[in-house]
Amino acid sequence: MGNGESHSLNRICRCPFSAEERIILDKIFGSMSGSTSSAKGGKATQKQVTLAMLKAYVHPGVLGPMTIRLYNAMRSVDPIKRTEGPSNAISKKQFVLFLAYAMRGTAEEKAFIIQRMISQDADGDIKGREIKEFTKDLIIAVIQLLQVEGMLRGWSLEKTSEPTIGTLRLTNFLISQLKSKDGQHLAADDLQNEEYGQRELKDWMYTVSLISTFLHIFVAMGLRITNSESQGEVFSTKHLLPKCVGIKYTGVFTVFDIPSIMYLNAYLPSEHQHKWQLLFSSQFHGASFTRLCSLTLHKGPTLLIVKDSDSYVFGGYASHSWDARPQFQGDNKCFLFTLSPRLGIYTCTGYNDHYMYLNHGQQTMPNGLGMGGQLYYFGLWIDSNYGEGHSKAKPKCTTYNSPQLSAHEHFVIDTLEVWSVGNPPDDQLPQPKSVLDSEPEAQALLHMIGKIRMSDGLREPSEDNGEE
Repeated sequence: MGNGESHSLNRICRCPFSAEERIILDKIFGSMSGSTSSAKGGKATQKQVTLAMLKAYVHPGVLGPMTIRLYNAMRSVDPIKRTEGPSNAISKKQFVLFLAYAMRGTAEEKAFIIQRMISQDADGDIKGREIKEFTKDLIIAVIQLLQVEGMLRGWSLEKTSEPTIGTLRLTNFLISQLKSKDGQHLAADDLQNEEYGQRELKDWMYTVSLISTFLHIFVAMGLRITNSESQGEVFSTKHLLPKCVGIKYTGVFTVFDIPSIMYLNAYLPSEHQHKWQLLFSSQFHGASFTRLCSLTLHKGPTLLIVKDSDSYVFGGYASHSWDARPQFQGDNKCFLFTLSPRLGIYTCTGYNDHYMYLNHGQQTMPNGLGMGGQLYYFGLWIDSNYGEGHSKAKPKCTTYNSPQLSAHEHFVIDTLEVWSVGNPPDDQLPQPKSVLDSEPEAQALLHMIGKIRMSDGLREPSEDNGEE
């Protein structure tokens, strides 16, 4: 055994795979390659995985081009320092080392895998448009896999906005974080033909955690290493999505799309990423500022999302419970965001502490809900005369350094939603029950005439601990 091979085997042994995980990987490679125990000695016959074998094995939710990308990356991994180029089939050593790089590797190792999934030219740079195409394919594959396996966590493509446009927006945002060889962020048109190498891809891995997460989920589910939440922490799929509570049994269609939820959730504090619960929807509760306040006050951290009459989608993250008082509240964890026509997160500048504002029923102070800026000049404002708002920024909001979020400075609300994020505060009062909860006869009558209680979907079922 040569020095190169010994070094490679040591590298594999140092991979962060437990004994339990290695057993799983052995079985998976055996399934892919058709390895069987030999008649003598009981040792598995050493086989390799061809492209045809891989196509026959991968999850059916993986589209053709992504299977080929997987194959090219695995056969490019060189555990014994070959120099003649990629092998024609995948050995077990290559398979294990590929997983070590893709799922548990450093930014440099993940950049290597992504470069090989995009191009087989080991030494050549890759164009920005090639990275964009790969990123789009990766996002589509992950959403497809999560959908097929029922792992969208209460979200559904039928009750969210069209994911195709959201995928393009997320793709454009992610590749906009690439830096050119001279360290610059390029405009979209210039980025298409710019060439990027391993160093630029490695920096991208450091900067954009979503790429690593997408890669992890795609490999884990695409190669059937995990396809269920019931497998615990073994090759966990590191959920991109929070659990959705509040729209399953209702006629509510959220303005969120799946890629935008993934994007926004990644910027929330970790303790607020596991569950979102719908508190208010103008579709369901109507155009009432009083109703908005009654359903969102003292509910812990929230996301406010607005779709205006020009189809711009934007909002803010409130890190504290909303409280009705004529003073600013919150802290520097708050931020504003846009989801359409482009993605953007705008965090606090430190210029002032005008993070959150909510006032109602006073004559001398502005009545409404606002975030950032100044009184009468907010980065985001929902007037108590429900239906109108403004986003003022000339040129930027002083609190969040955000641009004008809406299509026009003064906007008309099409849809408004408020979601609580994470667990509710300890001192939150129990949610009032419907009168129908104490009237079984009324419930039975609704079922007889084919009606459902619309409040059922907005309330978290106690009998299953809120799981959907």
